[in-house]
Amino acid sequence: CRHLINDRLDITGARWSLEGAEAILKLRSLRSSGDIEKYWEYPKKQSKQRLYRCG
Repeated sequence: CRHLINDRLDITGARWSLEGAEAILKLRSLRSSGDIEKYWEYPKKQSKQRLYRCG
């Protein structure tokens, strides 16, 4: 967990808002756990439905 956080947020000169840091950490933890593809299924479906809506 320490490496997951430090590798991304402890970059020299980087400034993070609380919201931005939290978003990046959530995505990195999903990637590390192997669940990133499952996580992206819903937004992909929603985007596809919005773009290719019939009618």
